[in-house]
Amino acid sequence: MFRRADGFRQVSKIVKARHRSNESANCFFRNRALFSTNTKDKLIIFDTTLRDGEQSPGATLNFKEKLDIARSLSHLGVDVCEAGFPISSPGDFDAVEAIAKEIGPLTFNRKSEVPMVICGLARAMEKDIQRCYDAVKHAPRHRIHTFLATSDIHLVHKLKISRDECIRRAVEAVSFASSLCDDVEFSTEDAGRTDPDFLCEVLAQVIKAGAKTLNIPDTVGYTVPDEYGSLIRYLIKNTKGSEAAIFSTHCHNDLGLATANTLAGVCAGARQAEVTVNGIGERAGNTALEELIMTLQTRPQHCPVYSDIDSTHITRCSRMVSHYTGMHIQANKAIVGANAFAHESGIHQDGVLKHQATYEIMCPESVGLNESKMVLGKHSGRHAYSKRLQQLGYTDLTAEQLAHYVAKFKKLADEKKSITDADIDAILSDELYKSEAYWTLQLVHVTAGNRVKPTATVTLVSRDGKEVSEAAMGIGPIDAICVAIQRATRTNKLQLNEYSVNSITDGTCALGEVTVRVQEETHSEDDGSIDSQGLMNPQTGLTRIRQYVGHGADTDIFVSSATAYIDAINRKLAAENRIGLNGESKISNVASTVHCVAESKKAFAS
Repeated sequence: MFRRADGFRQVSKIVKARHRSNESANCFFRNRALFSTNTKDKLIIFDTTLRDGEQSPGATLNFKEKLDIARSLSHLGVDVCEAGFPISSPGDFDAVEAIAKEIGPLTFNRKSEVPMVICGLARAMEKDIQRCYDAVKHAPRHRIHTFLATSDIHLVHKLKISRDECIRRAVEAVSFASSLCDDVEFSTEDAGRTDPDFLCEVLAQVIKAGAKTLNIPDTVGYTVPDEYGSLIRYLIKNTKGSEAAIFSTHCHNDLGLATANTLAGVCAGARQAEVTVNGIGERAGNTALEELIMTLQTRPQHCPVYSDIDSTHITRCSRMVSHYTGMHIQANKAIVGANAFAHESGIHQDGVLKHQATYEIMCPESVGLNESKMVLGKHSGRHAYSKRLQQLGYTDLTAEQLAHYVAKFKKLADEKKSITDADIDAILSDELYKSEAYWTLQLVHVTAGNRVKPTATVTLVSRDGKEVSEAAMGIGPIDAICVAIQRATRTNKLQLNEYSVNSITDGTCALGEVTVRVQEETHSEDDGSIDSQGLMNPQTGLTRIRQYVGHGADTDIFVSSATAYIDAINRKLAAENRIGLNGESKISNVASTVHCVAESKKAFAS
């Protein structure tokens, strides 16, 4: 009865707050009803988008993209960033090392006023742990995260070791990691299917060896909330020395219960939650950062914890991750989906118009969605565009960047009269998150129709300013464009795995955003070697071929397609030229490619 009465009092306070004139204050009171950190524990937010998230099929990220996402996570207020799996490839090591050096010291926009912990993953092997430490040690605050499977099914069938051997390896790994680093986390892989008493035994031993954080993964997404919460509660109560460690959740979404299981674990006493932006990850994904944070903010009375996350940065971070990985956010995705704050039912619309709290439990502004009351067009001035960009979260643009984007907005306004927030996001995403420009599109001309053989002509400009033109026929106009670009860039072995078009706004004059995913054709068998182009799964040890995502946005779908395909090629070249296939430095040689193209044309002409 007390809880119900307490809930009614909260609703009363929320409703009163919503009648105030100040919208931001209304939003605050509705989401933070009776929210106080005085009697709550802090929940450490451990983001693994750059490690577990990148294990999503096709979600490969290059060096620059990883740094951009890590910077966004720091601004968001994430406590621990698992930046990668350093031993998996030279490229991953370099990215983790760079994040430790460049992002590790940052304190901008952080409520805690302390830098983000930079963490790397390592198997329970000395070479893995040493490699991990070498990458993360440059950050002011760094962590080694090592793991070993503990369930009988893994011990018998995968590792082929006894329980005693499992404990021995775990202790050795944590002891070695502790000799290098004060902050060590240990994960009991497949804890959800492990004998709880054996888990207590393993955890007690690794605590003695120096582990400060104990992660309890539901690796295959098998548990349900009551079960997972009970497991966390049991481990905290029955593990010797548990008071000296922080228990952590790591839940997968195979049954659609990742966020629910995480909440159950937190309510049971876990004080670290491992999450990913947009819930991306292996198979069906992981606990979504945005779902966990907004649940804690919207229902603060449910769990006795608080976080240092600035939720107003959620939308921008979400869109960045979606753009870089090429994984579109489903429209009905909680918190960040396009329909999350949309109401089509007449009854719902009427209720929201009368009082927003009738059908919205949180306000869009709380996650960085600021509704515009201003129509932007070709006559809008620089100040109007600048103000709108700031409202959308683009607060770090230089004067030169602003002038460049305003010119682009005005050019688009000439074609479609008015500019929407979606248009602004599409254009800035296309520009801000663009790969290094080894090639840029200067011209694309397409001839197509129901009685015409599709033909495309493209002119590209290399990084050193030389032009290359090629023409090609194809099965369709997009195929013709891709073939022509392949010829111009001499990347004939590229395989197009995915091509999708997304209309940014309504109407026939809408921006069309094209996303492509490519990989290099290969006919050789995987020999298990690890290089900069292959990604190793830390659980299975298997490698997969790296794929490259490209984006383009324009009112002309042919221009969007060409731009997206070139963007994917640029990402491929950036990865190859940063580190050679054998881990050696490799200097870009686009100029020689242009020379080869020119020589080939001469030979063909003669």
